[in-house]
Amino acid sequence: MPRLRLVTFNIAHARGLNPIQGLTLAQKLKRNLRKIAKLLVELNPDVVALQEIDERSRWAGNFDHLEYLRLHAGFKHAVFGINNRRAGLLNLCYGNAILSRHPLVTSETVVFGQRRVGEKGFLFAEIEVAGRLVPLVNLHLHFSSRAHRLRQLDRLLAWLRDKQKLRRSSWAMSPIVCGDFNNAGTKDDATASLLSHLSDYGDYSLHPVSGRTFPSPLPGRLLDFVFLPSTCPRASSEVVRSMLSDHRPVRVDFELP
Repeated sequence: MPRLRLVTFNIAHARGLNPIQGLTLAQKLKRNLRKIAKLLVELNPDVVALQEIDERSRWAGNFDHLEYLRLHAGFKHAVFGINNRRAGLLNLCYGNAILSRHPLVTSETVVFGQRRVGEKGFLFAEIEVAGRLVPLVNLHLHFSSRAHRLRQLDRLLAWLRDKQKLRRSSWAMSPIVCGDFNNAGTKDDATASLLSHLSDYGDYSLHPVSGRTFPSPLPGRLLDFVFLPSTCPRASSEVVRSMLSDHRPVRVDFELP
């Protein structure tokens, strides 16, 4: 059976460990992105789900970070899911994205609100792997409010139910959901809620099974996850030690059903 490697990584607008957005020069941003690309080459994933990545934002060097990463990491396919657009002096344009070695057959972006800055959302894609369509959700939830996170999950689940009615017969498996959940904890926050609701699609496993992802130098919280259908056997996962962002990436390997 084909084996797939997925990495989810909040790259913090390529500013590295600089806590203040907008104070990193474009030259250093590109250097940071080349380091991220080198890490991706070493990890050798088939698919990468990225959060906090900029298309052409003034506060992030005013260049396309996804295309820069795609070229330096050697991926053939890429798609943006923009959650924030603000024209004028700030010229902001950023959100989620996917890099893939396999064709991205379809994609769709859903934004949770109407704000032009700081808004969250998810990017959905169907990835063709060995003649099979693998549905993937790359998700970024509200950073400070559990109530907001749970409402955002309700929106995601309603959207998935509608999408399933239209596309389930084409999918090789139930959707993979990954990204930055901004959890306060795993017992009664977004991950627990989503794991419960995904039981409508079947059993799911939550990865990583141990470790912390934030803040990357001395991580004390686990914010980044992959929800994997149990039909994907022999799954393994790890939090990758890295300080190229304030988050550490998560790697998951599994076989397709």
